[in-house]
Amino acid sequence: MKVLFLNGPNLNLLGQREPEIYGSLTLTDIEDMVREHANRHNVEATFFQSNHEGELVTQVQQSAGSYDYVVINAAAYTHTSIALKDAITGAGVKAVEIHLSNVHARESYRENSMIAKACIGCINGFGASSYILGLEACILHQKSDR
Repeated sequence: MKVLFLNGPNLNLLGQREPEIYGSLTLTDIEDMVREHANRHNVEATFFQSNHEGELVTQVQQSAGSYDYVVINAAAYTHTSIALKDAITGAGVKAVEIHLSNVHARESYRENSMIAKACIGCINGFGASSYILGLEACILHQKSDR
């Protein structure tokens, strides 16, 4: 199984940006943690981060047929990007939405996800473990899909 992990704006600042909300691990630390977990499950994990919405849309579109799942932390684009939602739907990819923080316990504008309806599920509020849980969701979904 191949899984693409997409990370949106400002996630390149993890470890220094609001650690009381997002934790002290860097994005590289999280990627290493996920790769280790993925290897134990014979899953190929690929990672991409961009602060640019169009680059994320392109990655979603190009993932169709190349990856079994996309795990996406669209960050702020979660709440604004109809383009990402349309890319997930249009490309026909199986996507899992994840967030480090519990978006429902934060500012009210963070409660609305533009991409959620295009995803098979959403995981939020478990810090860096949200990425592992996103991977596990893909593994379990693939098993139940057979």
